[in-house]
Amino acid sequence: MVLDQVLVDLAVESAELDRLVGGLAADEWSTATPAAGWTIAHQIGHLAWTDEAARLAAVDPEGFKASLQVAAASPGTYVDDGAAEAAALPPDQLLTYWRETRAEVTDALRQVPDGAKVLWYGPPMSPTSMATARLMETWAHGQDVFDALGVQRQPSNRLRHVAHLAVRTRDFAYLLHDRTPPTEPFRVELTGPDGGPWVFGPEDARQRVVGPALDFCLLATQRRHRADLAVQAEGADAEEWLGIIQAFAGLPGKGREPGQFG
Repeated sequence: MVLDQVLVDLAVESAELDRLVGGLAADEWSTATPAAGWTIAHQIGHLAWTDEAARLAAVDPEGFKASLQVAAASPGTYVDDGAAEAAALPPDQLLTYWRETRAEVTDALRQVPDGAKVLWYGPPMSPTSMATARLMETWAHGQDVFDALGVQRQPSNRLRHVAHLAVRTRDFAYLLHDRTPPTEPFRVELTGPDGGPWVFGPEDARQRVVGPALDFCLLATQRRHRADLAVQAEGADAEEWLGIIQAFAGLPGKGREPGQFG
């Protein structure tokens, strides 16, 4: 039931972005986004390419291992190359490709046996965690598209999945930066878009992070610089985490410049 709910929210998140790009003229797909060197076509191409990889990981683990070897051989360009290949498609074909791959990965995740893990470029994940990761990527890359077009979107409670993933991947972010994760749990207290509290971690934790859920998710997906966000840390370890937080797999990104968005 949890997987089904995440997949429903993933479909809604994808449909929101689909409505935006589906109405673009062909030449608008080449609009530059805040990600250096990536157009809107690259953003959608990356989502389609990653959905296809996730489907392969779910249905053919041995086949996916071959892609892990390719990724290990070219860690600095592997993701960009996949996005560029998809972005070279005509916009109508690219949109169809993304619609097909996101439907296929949804079906594939529903077929994963109970208790099984799905291989990935980071640690193996449960089908629910993989669906959450797909929602996070769709929201984050969608943010780049919205920003590129100057369109303001309303945050939704679907962000809870993104926030949850960011909290769950705390130690992963430390390891990506060759640092030792703290042994103590953190307390994360966020205010959701509807004004309600979203709380993660024990109440008596000494290390705390507080702020709006939207700002926390923008930081965790590196779509805004921390200086432009109302996310606060209490404690040295929590402060360090906010400097390296990363909810996505792969190499640490460069993030955004302060003041880049007004």
